Amino acid sequence: MTTVLTKPRPIRLKGRSFLALSLAPELPFEDWLTSLDDLAARSAGFFLRRPVVLDIDGLDIDKTELRKLVDELGRRNVRIMGIEGARPSLLGPDMPPAMNDGRPASDFEPPAEDEAQPAPAAETITAARPVPVQVTASLVVTEPVRSGQSLFFPEGDVTIVGSVASGAEVVAGGSIHVYGTLRGRALAGTTGNGAARIFCRKLEAELMAIDGFYLTAEDMEPDLRGRPVQAWLENQALKTAILG
Repeated sequence: MTTVLTKPRPIRLKGRSFLALSLAPELPFEDWLTSLDDLAARSAGFFLRRPVVLDIDGLDIDKTELRKLVDELGRRNVRIMGIEGARPSLLGPDMPPAMNDGRPASDFEPPAEDEAQPAPAAETITAARPVPVQVTASLVVTEPVRSGQSLFFPEGDVTIVGSVASGAEVVAGGSIHVYGTLRGRALAGTTGNGAARIFCRKLEAELMAIDGFYLTAEDMEPDLRGRPVQAWLENQALKTAILG
């Protein structure tokens, strides 16, 4: 009997990037977890099926405290895919892997004051040496964003020619324009763009956020509900006003 040997196919390894939430806990963890529970209660399902990176850079904790924190987050259905800013001695085979060099991608946790970046100043264009105009990427969606759907576009602005249903979310690196009712969650400026804005024809949102600063439905002024509204970031706080 002749044995036929076949050459195995090579294993293909591909590089790919994904958008993940970055959680930066603060000490004491008990108080921080209480605040996290409050946010999750006001925006049910926010962490469900989301990849999360735990940023512990600058925290003076030991391995036992980190292990307990990861377990507490797991009980809250917050799945930690990696840990950033951890000393090698804090990690082990039973812990999520170390992650480094991540780009800013905060969703709802405000950054520290020394990390906040002011909006870039406008460049002066002279006749002798004109500065080329940078074109911002944009995405236009002509269908409604239905409940349970997540629309991610970290490259730039998102325009929805329709409505965003309750339980749906739109995540954009730039501004978000909704030419209908915004009932779900809108997160703009998620790549560190503090100049991004959120516009909608009718505000019924569960949560709005720009560059990590957020407002939940309970925090929004009652007279804004059901009206055309814009939101922007000013002095590290999310501001809202009626359009027109």
